[in-house]
Amino acid sequence: MRILVDARFTRTDHHDGISRYGASLIAALAERTETAMLINDERQLALLPNVPHVKVSSPLSPAELLVAAKVNGLNPDVVFCPMQTMGTWGRRYPLILTLHDLIYYEHPEPPGFLPAPVRLLWRLYHKAYWPQRVLLNRADVVATVSHTTKWLMAEKRLTRRPVRIVGNAPQNGREPRNPDASPAPSLVYMGSFMPYKNVETVIAGMRSLPDYTLHLLSRISPERRAELEAVVPPGATVEFHGGVTEDEYEAILREATALVSLSRSEGYGLPLVESMSLGTPVIASDIPIFREVGGDGARFVDPDSADAFAAAVRELELPGVWPEASRDAVRQAGTFTWDRSADALIDAAEEAIELFRARRTGRS
Repeated sequence: MRILVDARFTRTDHHDGISRYGASLIAALAERTETAMLINDERQLALLPNVPHVKVSSPLSPAELLVAAKVNGLNPDVVFCPMQTMGTWGRRYPLILTLHDLIYYEHPEPPGFLPAPVRLLWRLYHKAYWPQRVLLNRADVVATVSHTTKWLMAEKRLTRRPVRIVGNAPQNGREPRNPDASPAPSLVYMGSFMPYKNVETVIAGMRSLPDYTLHLLSRISPERRAELEAVVPPGATVEFHGGVTEDEYEAILREATALVSLSRSEGYGLPLVESMSLGTPVIASDIPIFREVGGDGARFVDPDSADAFAAAVRELELPGVWPEASRDAVRQAGTFTWDRSADALIDAAEEAIELFRARRTGRS
């Protein structure tokens, strides 16, 4: 089987969630079947596996409307796009499009790196569900990363196409920390600082944890940092890193008592999986997607209760609790692997090929 993956959503500096998802799947697919990829910028290759590639137009350009004509000439058995926006006019190949989550319907703030006209269209697009239906129904099979999103898609009737789980996963090759070594009195937050991420409650909980340091790792605007600094309780230690490298992120996680995320809504929660894969327990808000991802590797609390968060941290201090929580985290993270995701994608590709053939011969 020849699978062509649309890698044009790969970043050129550092991975974001979509970029890492696509690159990781390409690497796993290439070990199983003939794999090639589309790019639109040579700099993307630095973050992508060494597989054959074809350079085409940007997915954000008007030429996207005609990209299928270029893809037709490559004669793939199936095309996989880690987004749902790939141009399809005149396509002559089976297609899998991806919807990761529905978070932007609830919180429609577009990514800042998008051009201003695209940000405007983004907001308009997420004001109703019918545009999403139009996009997804152009595929033969739709992929998503979680059962939670699959259920939401069914609830909103977003597509008539079969929906298959092609999950996210932690990076390969990282050994978990020693569960019997005492953790540092530190807590980690990795994620954006959008209001729904509820970082304020995490900071408020530090009032009861004066012996801990809270590490806020992600990039943050000066204005948002000032807002959060203003609510740091007296005596609490909160460190703003303003962005970290992959190696710095892993080093901080390997020492910490727990990763914390009290988000009120979430698309997936990849930092949870990354943390658990290293043996660092998770304290997370009690929402469906975190229940699915965190499983037995996380402790769940009311996202509006700073006291519940602090109590969960203190519980990890009890004799024997942290080592067992660390082992539980590793076991839960082990349920998510790129090998498993690649196998699921190949199954979805075979299904897409059959459905495409059936439609072309008028059997469905």
